Amino acid sequence: MTISTGRRLPRRAASALAERWTNIDGVDVFYRESPACPDAPVMMHVHGFGLSGRYLLPTAERLRDEFHTLVPDLPGFGRSGRSTGPLDVPDLAHAAARFLDDRNVTSATLVGNSMGCPIICEFAYRYPERLDRAVLVSPAGGAYNQPLLRAVRQLARDGTREPVGMLRVAAPDYLRFGVPSTFRMFQALTRYPSLERLLALRIPTLVVIGDRDPLMPSPARVREVAGRTDNHVLVVIMEGAAHAINFSNPGELAHVIRQFMADEPIVDDPDEPGRSRSYEIHRGTFHPPHNPAGGRQTPSGP
Repeated sequence: MTISTGRRLPRRAASALAERWTNIDGVDVFYRESPACPDAPVMMHVHGFGLSGRYLLPTAERLRDEFHTLVPDLPGFGRSGRSTGPLDVPDLAHAAARFLDDRNVTSATLVGNSMGCPIICEFAYRYPERLDRAVLVSPAGGAYNQPLLRAVRQLARDGTREPVGMLRVAAPDYLRFGVPSTFRMFQALTRYPSLERLLALRIPTLVVIGDRDPLMPSPARVREVAGRTDNHVLVVIMEGAAHAINFSNPGELAHVIRQFMADEPIVDDPDEPGRSRSYEIHRGTFHPPHNPAGGRQTPSGP
């Protein structure tokens, strides 16, 4: 048994991406998709805790002409229907894989924010052959965000650092998700081995962290943890950004993602001078070296 959504489309499109419905394992799933050439690489954007894919659209829209872009509301979130039982991180990773099956996609690059990052790590663990690259923006859900009261305080501080428009997008999603679902999903996150899965990734992985994000440890702590073992992780700090980077700093984030996908040095976006600054703080032992065509070497810090 599933909850019917009525498959109503929004009155006004939220972006230049097409808005569509599909049905996966009996659940109505709402998603956005870009027009793309048949051979364009697939890039799917995975939303965070309690939210829909709508707040990911500013970044996804900027990449739509280079990638076959998909932005679903996972089951239980946003406009999509709910399954009969509560979902945990592995369930949501499986739902992401089934959505790609529905779109006839064999492999893709996944771009996640917050809780979307553990979902991507689990996707990599269960379906390694289906993940080309991973982009983890503001990965959350680990020990630094526990217990729940601490996470609530962190979210409250972050709310004062995000653009006003983020509240207008997030509030309806949180209300739709509901308090019981919030407690269940948080408990599922506390049981998930996020750090272990992240450091075990065997594909090129970009981690982007805002230096004003209260849900993340300090950049120095992040660099220390990332350097504990040989890995494929590239860590980039974005100065001036808080938690919802995909919404607040879409131009700079899209610029960094393009450089990562091309194995080019991470350099600041010349089209957004003064807005934010991005730079590497860790390049994993096994991360691909800079593409010789990409130009000069990148400094490892500010």
